[in-house]
Amino acid sequence: MKGNYFITSESVGNGHPDKVCDQISDAVLDAVLKDDPRGRVACETFISAGLVIVGGEITTTTYVDIHKLVRGVLEDIGYTSHDYGFDAATCAILNAINRQSPDIAQGVDAGGAGDQGIMYGYATDETKELMPLPITLAHKLVARVEEVRKKKVLPYLGPDCKSQVTVEYQNGAPIRIDSVVLACQHTEEILDKSGKRITEKSRKEIIEKVAMPIVGKLIDKKTKFYINQTGKFVVGGPQSDTGVTGRKIIVDTYGGIVPHGGGAFSGKDPTKVDRSAAYMCRYITKNIVAAGIAKKCLIQLSYVIGKAEPLSVFVDTFGTGRIDEEKIVALIRKNFDLTPKGIIEKLALRRPVFRQTAAYGHFGRSKFVWEKTDMAEKLKKQAGV
Repeated sequence: MKGNYFITSESVGNGHPDKVCDQISDAVLDAVLKDDPRGRVACETFISAGLVIVGGEITTTTYVDIHKLVRGVLEDIGYTSHDYGFDAATCAILNAINRQSPDIAQGVDAGGAGDQGIMYGYATDETKELMPLPITLAHKLVARVEEVRKKKVLPYLGPDCKSQVTVEYQNGAPIRIDSVVLACQHTEEILDKSGKRITEKSRKEIIEKVAMPIVGKLIDKKTKFYINQTGKFVVGGPQSDTGVTGRKIIVDTYGGIVPHGGGAFSGKDPTKVDRSAAYMCRYITKNIVAAGIAKKCLIQLSYVIGKAEPLSVFVDTFGTGRIDEEKIVALIRKNFDLTPKGIIEKLALRRPVFRQTAAYGHFGRSKFVWEKTDMAEKLKKQAGV
């Protein structure tokens, strides 16, 4: 895009109710895969004041102690006291899990996709992670909140938080941060005399200890900071907001920069192409950008339940490609196995690695196999760039 424009992305911390649910659902998936790598999992979690419901369809040869698992996840996140409105030790837990439908299983058992749908992947060279800058910064901000909370740098912070970053672009390149939004749950000790707002001292501490280490190099005198803009954020987490698995799909992916297929990730085993094919799309686009074939790359795959090969492969390089997009599609088909079996094997998706994806984004963190650029040199040679 030419000219000046602004792009905004948001993220939420691991104590946000929706992200709590994502982490519980993925912890259930990991527990199954640990002992039964071919277990089938479609797990959903609901959380509200004092209550956690875990449901869905699971077929496995192992046993998962749902109550113990849920309490462990909540403790890890930091919901261990009534100070934050939710206590892992005393909350009610309801297990509502059933078996997977045999009608679905017969198609998946034969190697087909676990559902129909469209999946997207994206990469851009505007950050070292090959991710859009706004979502990258938004994730790093909420991760920083968790860090300063757990290290007692700002001990008054609670588990729930949200961030939002607006970046100004000029002719397709990020040039500055226009605004930073942080909403951080906290105890009453930092309220001013009115009891309706946090003190100015605390506001400045949050900017200094949380925001500046992340955004300091890209701000200027015009950058605006909005810290707990309503005044206070004492009542948070499941006490104030119902959480459900899969409600943060834009946070999980690219921050709204590109389209989303609509399927959530957390709680789904890798036979569900909603998840596994989206990971493969990211892997492919990242390698294309790392190879220098394009500065930006979007890929769309589509599948039908029970069929292994994708119905379509679409690529858009937004005018940055060094070869025609038809040739890029041919490179993809030649070098990547896009069947569920091929994706699972290439990305090693039958391992218990999924809970760590469930907060701070599924993409842009080097710990995951789909973030490798091990195909870049091969693609570069074949493309002749």
